[in-house]
Amino acid sequence: MRILLINPNTTPAVTEQAAVHVRHIFHRRLIPAEVVPATGRFGARYIASRAAAAIAGHAALDALAAHVGGCDAVYLACFGDPGLLALKEVSPVPVVGMAEGAFHLACTRGRRVGIVTGGVLWKPMLTEFVAMLGLSERLAGIRTVAPTGGEIARDPDAALGRLAAACRDCAEIDGADVVVLGGAALAGLAERVQPQVDVPVICSVEAGARAVMAAAGLAGARSSLPPTESVGLSEELARLLRGD
Repeated sequence: MRILLINPNTTPAVTEQAAVHVRHIFHRRLIPAEVVPATGRFGARYIASRAAAAIAGHAALDALAAHVGGCDAVYLACFGDPGLLALKEVSPVPVVGMAEGAFHLACTRGRRVGIVTGGVLWKPMLTEFVAMLGLSERLAGIRTVAPTGGEIARDPDAALGRLAAACRDCAEIDGADVVVLGGAALAGLAERVQPQVDVPVICSVEAGARAVMAAAGLAGARSSLPPTESVGLSEELARLLRGD
């Protein structure tokens, strides 16, 4: 099984951090899978705004077109899932988003779900994303900490206290009975935060990886699209849109 892991941020270190974590998850579950990491070719170093997310959707499509050959599923390893629906539309294999997989898993663990992530501008973006999933009534609240995911990745120890406090606020103030700790750069931090929080804390990277495992055994559901001519795109993406 080959999993294409797309990080549409343009920071290779974040891509590799997520890939290492996903490989460890597969190894722990004795799943013989190869993780093929792909970093966004252009765009923001770390996505923390609507503009950056819009560009990241294009970067994710570009990465899929270049690397999906021979893969059994695609993991969009960026919390907030920029370009998710477009990727599902054109991909020849199943696509799972990190936020999509994490929120669905959280809904099986509790009635009311909280989300904690880095970057203050993510709150309205994630509120809209949950609405797109049709699960707004399950959302207890979203708490953000000031450092972006990229800043947390550079110094995770400095952010642990803020992340734990935000998780506790989700549970004690917002009424969440399960919390998603979201972000590729936050891989592995959920288990470090968990002892300070009285409700389950879910690692979004692991939750998404579990969803990809399940999806990899399914047939692709690519939409039947009319051939689309384009200008200025990579040759791989232009071919994908043409249906070549």
